[in-house]
Amino acid sequence: MTFRAVRILKEADLVLAEDTRTTGVLLKHYGISNRLASHHKFNEHGTSAAVVRRLLAGETVALVSDAGTPGISDPGFFLVREAVRAGVEVQCLPGATAFVPALVASGLPCDRFAFEGFLPQKKGRQTRLESLAAERRTMVFYESPYRLCKTLGQLAAVFGGGRRACVCREISKVHEESVRGTLDELKAHFAVTAPRGEIVVLVAGADDKENKTKTE
Repeated sequence: MTFRAVRILKEADLVLAEDTRTTGVLLKHYGISNRLASHHKFNEHGTSAAVVRRLLAGETVALVSDAGTPGISDPGFFLVREAVRAGVEVQCLPGATAFVPALVASGLPCDRFAFEGFLPQKKGRQTRLESLAAERRTMVFYESPYRLCKTLGQLAAVFGGGRRACVCREISKVHEESVRGTLDELKAHFAVTAPRGEIVVLVAGADDKENKTKTE
């Protein structure tokens, strides 16, 4: 948390939270007692219009997600879009976001990258992966610990098991960990070491020189 973020939360007329229980703990820690309301992917289409009306009336509304920056694979985009369309000033307060530190710590090229977020769980998943087969930039994915091993196997099948990759979990938390290796090595590792926490998977691009050295 930054000093600015704490100040804004104290000044806000309304704090929107992905989970009021989680954000309630945060606000209590900083002695903030502003009004708290739920705003998540299941209700954002129904509540955003009312929030925009409050913004147009001159109120200040703060949006908080459970982890990371709102809008990055979290609720927030729809409300931001509607607020911008209505001419409301939108400011993003820089804070934690998992993929940036994961990318930097991975050891993979980070000057150019493709953020893919969560892959489709079922329909369109294989098509999405195949469309990335020739991607030359480092690729960044979010994944659930329950699907990680399956995903690593699918990535290996499409990109090749020798492709360099890194799995980062629990970024900025007590049990932060980065495991590096080929896709085959990572799959074998997590087959015997059950993954836990929030996970970022980074995969080297198709033109990565170290990949070519190992395969040619």
